[in-house]
Amino acid sequence: MKDKVILQFDPELGRGAEGKHVRNGLSTAFHSGDNIWLSCDERTTVERLTLQPDGSFGKHKSFDLHEYLDLPAKDNSEIDIEGMGMADNYLWLIGSHSLKRSKPKRHDSIEKQIKRLAKVKNDPNRHLLARIPILKDAESGDYTLHKETDDPDQPGRKLRAAQLHGSKTSSILTEMLQDDAHIAPFMSIPGKDNGFDIEGLAIHGNRIFIGLRGPVLRGWAMVLEVEPEEDEKGMLHLKQLANDKPYRKHFLNIRGKGIRELRFFGEDMYLLAGPTMDLDGVIAIYRWRGALSREQEQLLHHNQLERLCEVPHGTGGNTGKDKAEGLAILDDKRVLVVFDSPTDDRLVGEDGVEADVLRVVE
Repeated sequence: MKDKVILQFDPELGRGAEGKHVRNGLSTAFHSGDNIWLSCDERTTVERLTLQPDGSFGKHKSFDLHEYLDLPAKDNSEIDIEGMGMADNYLWLIGSHSLKRSKPKRHDSIEKQIKRLAKVKNDPNRHLLARIPILKDAESGDYTLHKETDDPDQPGRKLRAAQLHGSKTSSILTEMLQDDAHIAPFMSIPGKDNGFDIEGLAIHGNRIFIGLRGPVLRGWAMVLEVEPEEDEKGMLHLKQLANDKPYRKHFLNIRGKGIRELRFFGEDMYLLAGPTMDLDGVIAIYRWRGALSREQEQLLHHNQLERLCEVPHGTGGNTGKDKAEGLAILDDKRVLVVFDSPTDDRLVGEDGVEADVLRVVE
């Protein structure tokens, strides 16, 4: 069962300096109270929309992450935000951490197009795992970001923005994965080539689950689990876990699909899964029951995952469009899905776009 909801963006905030409208590149979605938080894959901002009386989300506000974090590239180099989550009065964000291969340009000569396919770029801001204090404003009822603020739950304690230590070419996470038996061979491969590519973030207390769109190993997708901790200088590091590593790996047989988004639902986890490479294919939502029940690495065969529903994707004349990227839980029965490269049918006026509301529990 599917319904629609309109996401209405502000005309001045919706279109960035590069000309791409935020509605055309939605990469993640998160629901908190009356707010939907969104990001566009080519920006260094996060967008907040608020529930309106007619059921749509509007009253758009944009938050520039340069004001809260020390981004490696001081210009507007994209973060490629691919996951958001919330816990303990913090909004968590993660970049794709992936390499990017240049696209051929049709108007160029064949020689130039071939050369472009050999170019691989590393955007510094993509190596981001960070948290920003987020509190509900008593007057407006909207959640708002802060660089530093008092903790309402622990008097005398400060909440402050922090991020995982990193450089312009890597982070602590990617440096540690360079020696991993499953992931290391893919670290130098661009994301859209089945290389290392983060898409999805889910938070539960100190436990952070990171979904990988790639690599997919013989049909098996991976979810990483880490537990960041803050040092006296306000930087985040990765806690050493019981397996004598700073991360756990969970393996899920989703029959060749990679992770597009992760969301907790009680002790369970919802997985938005689709093609790992740049192609059309089935996109579906799965349920990983008891994802939080054990603090150890898990391996789930296909029949151990519950397939909840399929998500629409572009086909035929709309090939390459309606790529489901973000998943937000609205209530105990419904989820909201947002799309990168929406079809014309989804566009509403000059600044709106339709998201799908799917019933996953009867």
